[in-house]
Amino acid sequence: MNNSSNKISHTEKKLTGLVISKGCSFGKICLFNDSRHENSPVYKINTHEIEQEINRFAHSVDIASEKLEELITNIKTKIGLAEAEIFSAQKMLILDPTIQKKVIEEIEANQTNAEAAITKTLDFFEAKILDIDDDYIKERATDIGEVKRRLLDVLANLKPTFKCEGQKHCRRGKNRIIASRELTPSLTIELDTDTTLGFVTEKGGYASHAAILARSLRIPAVSGIKDLYNNLLCGTEILIDGDKGEVIIWPSSETLELYPNLKTQREQDYSSIDPIKDFKVMANLSLSKDIDLVNYFKAEGIGLYRTEFEFLSRGKLLSEHEQFEIYSHVIKKMEGKPVYFRLLDIGGDKSAPFFNLPKEENPYLGFRGARLLAQRPDLFKAQARALAKASQFGKTHILYPMIIEKSQFIQLKKMFLDFTTDIDTSNVFHGVMFEVPSACFQANEIFEIADFASIGTNDLIQYLFAVDRNNELVAKDYNPDREIFWNVLKIIVDAANKFNKPLSLCGEISNDSKYILKLYAIGIKTISASPKLIPEIRKHIKSIINNIKL
Repeated sequence: MNNSSNKISHTEKKLTGLVISKGCSFGKICLFNDSRHENSPVYKINTHEIEQEINRFAHSVDIASEKLEELITNIKTKIGLAEAEIFSAQKMLILDPTIQKKVIEEIEANQTNAEAAITKTLDFFEAKILDIDDDYIKERATDIGEVKRRLLDVLANLKPTFKCEGQKHCRRGKNRIIASRELTPSLTIELDTDTTLGFVTEKGGYASHAAILARSLRIPAVSGIKDLYNNLLCGTEILIDGDKGEVIIWPSSETLELYPNLKTQREQDYSSIDPIKDFKVMANLSLSKDIDLVNYFKAEGIGLYRTEFEFLSRGKLLSEHEQFEIYSHVIKKMEGKPVYFRLLDIGGDKSAPFFNLPKEENPYLGFRGARLLAQRPDLFKAQARALAKASQFGKTHILYPMIIEKSQFIQLKKMFLDFTTDIDTSNVFHGVMFEVPSACFQANEIFEIADFASIGTNDLIQYLFAVDRNNELVAKDYNPDREIFWNVLKIIVDAANKFNKPLSLCGEISNDSKYILKLYAIGIKTISASPKLIPEIRKHIKSIINNIKL
């Protein structure tokens, strides 16, 4: 492709989309070649060629799964286990016997080539998922498309490329911003992420696997930009404002001056700084195997241990003993620092067949969190006993999720104590997750009996404003800037202070420097965030505190 300056006006133009991953960066566009399989071969085969095509398909499955296994191992080492599970899910799809059987049946019944059979079969499964009336599940259709492309890449001996592959800015890749129709996991993770400054896409929701990866890598990303390929050419200079969900094409020098901290080169500073006296930064944890990362960044405890991910990552229910081994390992590793174990928060966007949950029209407002624990003593008892036993190795803080009122917390705490009458629980502390508005307005009553509490801002914002944060159509209403949200936070802070009870906060806003000053001002002095963000958060907090002292 010729230099874009001959084909497009250099007049500044602003486009508005959706915030996917925060941060701002400036670079040149590389258009992803996501149409490489549009002309995949489709042809009829003779009867004696059927076995050959089935063998070609089997070969593509073997090679694609091997490549995925290498990728999974690499991601576990460089990023984390939770992120690696995204690609483990793709590997499971590739090896799924139902999908394989369908492809082979297509080859045999219609005497068609492997490429055509793969495309038809996986398009069928993708369409079925997209037809489900659940935005979170619809996001998973991307994984089906990814699997199709991986298999077709093997058969055609292709790899993901850019349309500007030979151009200088793309060859160097030092200031590359990737544009694509859809933000996919492979696009996010496989295309030289060390030199990628940002992503701009037409499709892809906040809760998609690719969006989660972009945030883990701290790469700014904006989605929902319509007619992307009509507005951008390879080499176009572009500014991504991931904080506002805006992209500015050919930004003027005056516009660039408004962004003094603009990233023009990937700078991943993984160095840590020491804890700050007046503000505690704890870490979020999903899998016990990531505990060394928590300690590497000198977290002052674990403020949110999402215990359900231990089940989801293993694909099965865990016994009392298995859970005890996991939880005691974490407590020992933290060497006396607090660990906040959130009890199983299954339901909503986190489920699996082995939990045997009922089918619901709206799982976000249904059988999840505290309600599930009350109705599933088989799950609750095993976890309660495992945590109580693990508490012999250090203080163990239990967070009860999705509490709607004081009486519900009393009921669940009683169940916990009834399950553990034969175990010493003197080291166990019971706390509430404030994430449902009704509980927030009972904060005084709850703090009378709770040992501590944590505010879960992601769900609180969602329920406070009746907005599904995974739905692109209403995503703009998921807005923590609204005054009523901060009024609710202040109610909780005041109640915690009144009863002198520890209070922490977790959620996306705890990762966002934009809100740190405001949190500090209303009295939030403990937050929990992704381990890799702790150094950056501490630097920002230190600057705020120093300015206040001045």
